[in-house]
Amino acid sequence: MSFPIATLARRDGALFLEDVTLESIAAGFGSPTYVYSRAALETAYLAWRKALEGKRARVFYAVKANSNIAILQLFARLGAGFDIVSGGELARVLAAGAPAGDIVFSGVGKSEGEMRQALAAGIRCFNVESEPELLRLEAVAKKMGLRAPISFRVNPDVDPKTHPYISTGLKNNKFGVAFAEALRLYRYAAASAHLTIEGIACHIGSQMLERDPIADAGGRVLELIAQLNADGITLKHIDLGGGLGIRYRDEVPPAVSDYLGPLLAKFADRSEELCFEPGRSLVGNAGLLLTRVEYVKHGESRHFAIIDAAMNDLARPALYEAYHEIAPVLARDVATRTYDVVGPVCESGDFLGLERELAIQDGDLLAVLSAGAYGMAMASNYNTRGRAAEVLVDGENIHLIRERETVDSLFAAEKLLP
Repeated sequence: MSFPIATLARRDGALFLEDVTLESIAAGFGSPTYVYSRAALETAYLAWRKALEGKRARVFYAVKANSNIAILQLFARLGAGFDIVSGGELARVLAAGAPAGDIVFSGVGKSEGEMRQALAAGIRCFNVESEPELLRLEAVAKKMGLRAPISFRVNPDVDPKTHPYISTGLKNNKFGVAFAEALRLYRYAAASAHLTIEGIACHIGSQMLERDPIADAGGRVLELIAQLNADGITLKHIDLGGGLGIRYRDEVPPAVSDYLGPLLAKFADRSEELCFEPGRSLVGNAGLLLTRVEYVKHGESRHFAIIDAAMNDLARPALYEAYHEIAPVLARDVATRTYDVVGPVCESGDFLGLERELAIQDGDLLAVLSAGAYGMAMASNYNTRGRAAEVLVDGENIHLIRERETVDSLFAAEKLLP
């Protein structure tokens, strides 16, 4: 059986990630636990580097996909830049050892405090997403006696052909400035004493499995660049976002080189540096969620595998009805039944998989696959549940990269009434 995670394999009935059994990870660290493969992380990043070989281009990892500082540190050592959307993510990237000059700041709601924080740190660029944000950033830079480096994230109104909740490039989305407004805003920025134009940015969505939408968006960006150049406005970089999808079930995403091919062809004669912001494609299939079956419950019409992980640990199934493959850690010689794999949280929407064919019994371990992106990053403490531990597998070695939260830590900042 082929798994979406390339470094996951079954040997003598047991699941191994690289050279470590998942059973041994559960024995050492408990469950639920997020488990990542260093080899898978490095392979995914190097695929982007290879696709851009010989080009004046840079990869900026989208921190929102998975923000563990050990993973950020790994990508920084490989030469990645970072795309952030909050002051907290900025602090994480700096704590991981990345230079501030390798950071671009995206997001529609940057506060004054976050702007001051980023300007003081000396980040590479702000991706500005509205006129009010531009005016606020200009005012903050003026107070600090600085010039803010900016790009405008433009909205090309291109359908990325993905889930509507992760589509970001249509005109009814909250992201970016409209194409019709961009030239006027660039002219304003060019005349400002406290703004410096660095580039242009465009990102149309996530989990994209076709290459035409991003190539179409690139074509729209080129049209705007021609108008800017005619106006005497030059750019240092062109940021074309990320969005490449991964295999969760039976999807067949294009290879990075194939995905970028038509887009790179459009920009072959440009002198500006090309920037890309992959997230999911770097970490999604480098991680899994390890969980244990608390009870197997047989009902009149449905059977349930009640596990110790829940929607607070992995929100995507409840949020998007997203599919994650679920595999028993040990092959069992028991009857196969159709189970709904559900958690202990007090919500009917608390499931990680519906109608799965599994041969399991009480106490068995399950691996919820393709959970490296938007898993731990979106986890919560609903029902006063501590978030999972995180470990990184490196060959035969296991590194604890985040301790499991305790109940005491969850309410340590709360105060009783006098």
